[in-house]
Amino acid sequence: MGDRFDVVIAGAGPAGAQCARDLAARDHEVLVLETEPEAEFPRQSNKSTAGTFPSMMASFNVPDEVVMNFTETVVLESPNDHFVRDQPGAVLEFADFKRWLVAEGRANGAEYRFDSRVSKPIVEDGEPVGVRYDGQEEVYADVVIDATGPAAPLAKELGVTDLQRDRQAIGVEYEFEGVEADHPEFADCTDAMMLRLDHDLAPGGYSWLFHTGEDTAKVGLCYIQNDSHREYAREGMGIDDYLEYWLESDPRFENATRLDGKQHRGSAHIQKPGQMTTDSFIAIGDTVPTIDPLWGEGIHKGMKSARAAAATADRALTGTVDTSAEEMTIYNDLWHSDVAPKMNTRLLMTELLYLAPNERYDRLMADLREADGDTLAEVNSGNRLAMRNLIHLDDLPLLARFARERLGS
Repeated sequence: MGDRFDVVIAGAGPAGAQCARDLAARDHEVLVLETEPEAEFPRQSNKSTAGTFPSMMASFNVPDEVVMNFTETVVLESPNDHFVRDQPGAVLEFADFKRWLVAEGRANGAEYRFDSRVSKPIVEDGEPVGVRYDGQEEVYADVVIDATGPAAPLAKELGVTDLQRDRQAIGVEYEFEGVEADHPEFADCTDAMMLRLDHDLAPGGYSWLFHTGEDTAKVGLCYIQNDSHREYAREGMGIDDYLEYWLESDPRFENATRLDGKQHRGSAHIQKPGQMTTDSFIAIGDTVPTIDPLWGEGIHKGMKSARAAAATADRALTGTVDTSAEEMTIYNDLWHSDVAPKMNTRLLMTELLYLAPNERYDRLMADLREADGDTLAEVNSGNRLAMRNLIHLDDLPLLARFARERLGS
């Protein structure tokens, strides 16, 4: 038998590293296995726009040292209009943030093994008891946690997750200098996180500009392989082509230059999560499908899921050890109550948003300006009444199309 720990975690992203940080602080023996070499970490896994808000910074004691720029507003753009909302936030230097989390976990006593690719769970008597990595290396644990993102090798093998390709979101982002954040033809994006809804640029998705200080910004786009993407996509164009098209057509980037080594890619699945646990096993972070990619503040969701998993594992391992499937379902309850409450309403909002045509996005900006200042926050939280305030009679064809597609799927 190989090494034995209380908990083994696959993946050292924000969710995996935060879970290790919490569990080690509670004196559990924790091992984190990470695919990338430590000298290059994070490299390919450095995928996030890293926009977040004060609630996350305070909840997890994130230091200012990992912040690229503190922002003051959130800007929403449509093809011909925009909406600006005062909202303090922070754009993180994602690589520094991830390395900080690893250092925090190690300081609490967690062990990390880099350059260690997890391949499959070790199952005995129908229950996971450890993981296999780097070919035939084995490690055993009372609780196994998959934080590998959409790859999900452990969750897939155990039949815990059902990731649907037609609900997959893919994104690409570059960091630039020479960006004109305050261009006269657009809203002022100085010290702002801007999200643009425009099928011409990102069919079935959205694009973004996160100001990172002076003339620098993170610029990227994402689309979901949904019905809107199939309707509006240009033949032969991939994710990089759309980003290049935006860069060439938007005057804010006329003098922009890409920063070497600052390319980020990622993916997620936009669907209701089903089962997230089984005996001695929990899936966290992006291994679990997401329900609101535009509004969801993914870093915070991943960190909160990590904390919920740590609380579940801590309870199961304290006193009489009980890592049964029934005990692990506490994580599911916490996920639905604390991580992503009102799941059905929020997913409905997300699907409706991407199904709408460009002219409806222009109307949305006007609606938001006319509505109460808290409407956007209420819609983000899944408030059905706030959503109804943004629906009009001439949206009936859109709602009918949405209903037909839902019934069809």
